[in-house]
Amino acid sequence: MQLFDMLEQKIKAHQPKIVFPEGIDARVLGAAVRLKKDGLVTPVVIGPRVQIEETATANGIDVTGLDTIDPASYAGIDELVASFVERRKGKATEEQARAVILKDVNTFGTMLVHTGQAEGLVSGAMHATGDTVRPALQIIKMQEGYKKTSGVFIMVRDEEQYVFADCAINIAPDANDLAENAIASAKTAKTFGIDPKVALLSFSTKGSAKSPETERVVEATRIAKERAPELAIDGELQFDAAFVPSVAKSKAPESDVAGQANVFIFPSLEAGNIGYKIAQRLGGFEAIGPILQGLNKPVNDLSRGCNEEDVYKLAIITAAQAVEERQA
Repeated sequence: MQLFDMLEQKIKAHQPKIVFPEGIDARVLGAAVRLKKDGLVTPVVIGPRVQIEETATANGIDVTGLDTIDPASYAGIDELVASFVERRKGKATEEQARAVILKDVNTFGTMLVHTGQAEGLVSGAMHATGDTVRPALQIIKMQEGYKKTSGVFIMVRDEEQYVFADCAINIAPDANDLAENAIASAKTAKTFGIDPKVALLSFSTKGSAKSPETERVVEATRIAKERAPELAIDGELQFDAAFVPSVAKSKAPESDVAGQANVFIFPSLEAGNIGYKIAQRLGGFEAIGPILQGLNKPVNDLSRGCNEEDVYKLAIITAAQAVEERQA
């Protein structure tokens, strides 16, 4: 079964509420209308209704029946302000909270998720990654046991599906960061129907080279196995040893992951970002994401170069994460 066929089956009975803070963007608006029409997601679109309708008219989009919220006239603003002040624990006054919630659509949308009025958020078509991630870290915060969020891509080509991480957030992860990333990525893989076999990548396989960089991956592997002994996790592995059975047999014959890995943990952001783009551009894989991991509720970031289909697909992924959290 194709990935999105599986995800649509997973979410259709639930149709979780997903917030779209960038409602005046035609790509976002078009995707939200399709998601509602297809019965997959209950979209909550943020923005002044007049501007939303102007965007819709200019792009031939029918927004009849679409749930929209204008922060400037939102009846529940006092509840959001009080909740923001409580959540920030003395770092914002009521006046400051009201100002930021009304000014920043991502903060407004994140507060809807935090207060249970929605189950996830998709943004980034008009904003930088930091503008999406920052409110999520401040308000939704990390799940117990995780200190940092990480960004993964689901790499899809026909029936092939892999998880690449971290390709979006942490520039120079330490051993603990890599271990967290490995465990979170295994959880993400399960959400998308992938039985995770997690390889922590390096330029060395099982001590074939020694350096602070390789030792960091070795230590990360030890920590991950200690924290999640039920998972199939191994490292340090070169990519060919992790992926190619014949190479694995030669380089890591005792490994239960080598030669069959489907979740790849890159040792740095530069490696992950380069790696996924090589697979995308030379290998013909579709790169879906980045999907943020480790947060208490799903918040995901679009590229500003996205198209309507990207918004549509990332919303389905966010909805699947929401359903997974609901059922946990």
